[in-house]
Amino acid sequence: MSMAFRMILTFVIGGAFGLLLMKLKVPSGLMIGAMLAVASFNVITNMAYMHPYAKLAAQMIAGAFIACSITKEELLLMRHAVKPALIMVTGLFIINIFIAFGIRYTTGLDWVTCFFCAVPGGVSDMPIIAGELGGNAANVAVCQFARILASLAVFPSLVMLFTKDEDLSKYEIVSASSGNSGAKKGVKETLMTSAVALGFGVAGKLIGMPAGTLLFALIGVTLLNLVFDKAYMPKWMRRVAQIMSGAYIGCSVNKAEILDFQRLFVPIVISIGGLAVACVVLGLIVHNKCGKSLRESLLISTPAGASEMAFISADMGVGSADVSVVQIMRLIVVVSLYPQLIRLLIAFLESVGL
Repeated sequence: MSMAFRMILTFVIGGAFGLLLMKLKVPSGLMIGAMLAVASFNVITNMAYMHPYAKLAAQMIAGAFIACSITKEELLLMRHAVKPALIMVTGLFIINIFIAFGIRYTTGLDWVTCFFCAVPGGVSDMPIIAGELGGNAANVAVCQFARILASLAVFPSLVMLFTKDEDLSKYEIVSASSGNSGAKKGVKETLMTSAVALGFGVAGKLIGMPAGTLLFALIGVTLLNLVFDKAYMPKWMRRVAQIMSGAYIGCSVNKAEILDFQRLFVPIVISIGGLAVACVVLGLIVHNKCGKSLRESLLISTPAGASEMAFISADMGVGSADVSVVQIMRLIVVVSLYPQLIRLLIAFLESVGL
């Protein structure tokens, strides 16, 4: 069976179940449905396949989608994302230390593996970095994947449950739209926006910056929107990107992953439980200290990916770019700074005999 046919089949299976959950009004149902359906399909048949470029395309579309809602006024408001970002990255590092100690003293795993099992970074980045520092990259990969599954499949539903009665109208939230003016836009603007997102997204990927594809696509389309007012992303493109993103994650689940979930059950539970506590605590701090709605604050504190959270927050009625901006800041800091801090902390712990 050709790779092309497998990819089409994977997309159709993920899209069908994703649309079903969306119709049932499950929070972030399109992405979650695609992820669960493709993961099940892969475990049963080992035939699911999504080209890595599908994930890159989803990130470019996510960046473009965020940028389409950014006006000059919204850009000025984004300075308010700095304070929540500082709260989040500092709080997550502190929580990370507690989680690492919990895993260490219940499993006996080495310090590097314990720390990186809980670091809220990229699924592909963290195992590589952990391996370079002498940790068990395979164990880290399994725990990181479990974190992503929980962040996408469980956390959004809990956020909706806790905030279902919240009045969002009193908060300054600008709904994400497909453009920043009332002018009619169509195919020409879509092609122009896609071309800019592609060009800038590829540049971000080549530079190798964490979340570079999404970040650069966001920057490029933002400039297009601010200077020419030509940015436009139709809703169907966003939905296609959500299906691709969920299907791509689902493809990485196989029988071996399921067995590893069982073997690493305790570290996974400790990691997800600690990050769930962090999400609530940091969300409440952001809510109280930064004047944001509780729903937006909890989404800001959810340790998932920037592109996934862009789609999920929009589906949940939070169209502010702050959620994605903070998630990007978090990923950049986690990948670039956390490993250095963890290295120093481990050296200290070993020097005192822990």
